[in-house]
Parts: sequence; C-alpha cells; structure tokens
Amino acid sequence: MKAVGNIVSLYLSVPQEKAPQNREILLLDERGVQGDKHYNTDLQRSVLITSLESYALAQKYQIEVPYGLLGENLLIDYNPYGLTIGRQLRIGDILLEISQPCPLCNHLRSINTKLPKLLKNNRGIFAKVIESGEVKVGERIYLLPFNG
Repeated sequence: MKAVGNIVSLYLSVPQEKAPQNREILLLDERGVQGDKHYNTDLQRSVLITSLESYALAQKYQIEVPYGLLGENLLIDYNPYGLTIGRQLRIGDILLEISQPCPLCNHLRSINTKLPKLLKNNRGIFAKVIESGEVKVGERIYLLPFNG
C-alpha cells in the first residue's frame, strides 16, 4: 500500500441546497455517501473524487471556482484521473474502487462557459464503496496494488 495524498475537504450535496455543504466527516456505505442527494442512485457513481489540480487548472485560466462547486464529495491533494477502473484507494476505514471517469455536467457552464471544455478530462473520477466507514478531513489516501 502506497500513501499518495490526503483528504483536503469533504462535501455533501443536499436536495434543495444550491451550494454543497462542507463537512469534517462523511459516512460512506455500499450505496454511497449517506445524506447526499445522489445516495443510492447509481452505485458505479457513488462517490465523486476531485483533485486540487482541477481547481488550479480553472484558476490558471482566471476562472474562480470555490471548492466543492465541481460537485465532489472528496477533494484530495492527489491526481487520481489517470487511475484505471478497478484501482482501489484505502482512506481510513473505507475502501473505494475507481469505477469511471466523471462525464461533463451542464451545471459547470453556469459557473463559466469555458469550464466544461477546460475540465473535460480533469473534473473528477467516480468510485464505488467496497468497505463502509467514515472518512475525515486530513486522512491519508493509500493506493492499493492493482490486481486486474
């Protein structure tokens, strides 16, 4: 197991709320992030992980995007976008498995019309929960050896 980064911040998207809620702890189970509006909707898209690099890329083009607005649940200081489907990350008690890249979302256009094209392959990556538990801000992220 190789340490690759840390949890920078955590977010919960709640129905009827425009902005995601910043949290210190999130509870995850096989259906996703408990309390999130996407909980138990698509198990392959249970958790959205975004890298600080996505925000840095937007800022490089003078597009200010507050953390959390890309729709992520986990904001991390490691770039996971090149990981293949099936790779696993251990964060505290939880085990996540990369399931698919994050497709473009129309809501990014409402932040800035250039953002969808700019972040096409750099917005985030989805993971499914293999082992339930809680994740906390500041926790280390470990990349498990790949068996696939």
